[in-house]
Amino acid sequence: MQMLHVLTHNILPVFSMLALGFVLGRTRKVSRTEAAALNRVAFLVLQPALIFPLIARVDFHAFDLSALAAYATCQVIAFSLSYGIARHVFGREHLEAWLLAMCVIFVNSLLYIWPISLLIYGAGGNLPITAIVAWDASVSFAFFIITTDVMAGDSNARAAVKRVLTNPVLIAIALGTVMNLAALPVPEPVLTAARFAGAGAAPLTLFALGVILSGHALKPSPTILGISGLKLLLFPALVWAALHVAPPPADWNALFVLNAAGPSGAMAFALAMLHGIRTDAIAPVIIWTSTLSLISLAWLA
Repeated sequence: MQMLHVLTHNILPVFSMLALGFVLGRTRKVSRTEAAALNRVAFLVLQPALIFPLIARVDFHAFDLSALAAYATCQVIAFSLSYGIARHVFGREHLEAWLLAMCVIFVNSLLYIWPISLLIYGAGGNLPITAIVAWDASVSFAFFIITTDVMAGDSNARAAVKRVLTNPVLIAIALGTVMNLAALPVPEPVLTAARFAGAGAAPLTLFALGVILSGHALKPSPTILGISGLKLLLFPALVWAALHVAPPPADWNALFVLNAAGPSGAMAFALAMLHGIRTDAIAPVIIWTSTLSLISLAWLA
């Protein structure tokens, strides 16, 4: 009963915005162009507003750095294995294999797992998810932006670094980190404005993503099934095993595994679109992992 309650009261309400966007996109009630505009507004304004107070007020000293290091190590291992499988077993081109492997380790933490964990555990109770959000948004995100830019040949390393430095989400993280470490209080009107705008980040982004993904076929191919399996089974299993070698506090263990079991983030799809890389496998992986993770997330939570 507890699992059913978590599924119906905490997970499905968040997932519903992605599903609604997918349905309205398939029925052509909302166009891809309209969804792209919504997504851009969410990325430029609402997501930074969501993450700035989160980072500015979090207790960095409470982060379990050993657990975070174990999670990052699992990302490296899972990415390497997934890239090799996508490249040499499924025969995908280098850049597509690179982004398919990214789908395995880059979870939709900020806009999907974080609001779900907030509903279940409350403010402050989901600190481990906040730690992963900070890591993935500031390190993993930047790594994939730079490497994909350079390998695609669309820009040199300097241009790629500039793209990172002008990224609104990364700017919000940097500003929040500076204010946090300097113990500078965030003015209450700024917090109020950030909370007001940030509340719309997850639903609007998930809705726009659903519309954009609705234009892709869902038929599972060996590549889609394989990468989805690596995401939903291999990566959580690696994280679970790593955290049982040197166990962190129980809540960190449980929430890190919960995050690892989450669906693939949309950034791989966004990078593929940006650089003209085929998306016929990347997009369905995001859709299938978002759908299939519903039961596993309810069970783990």
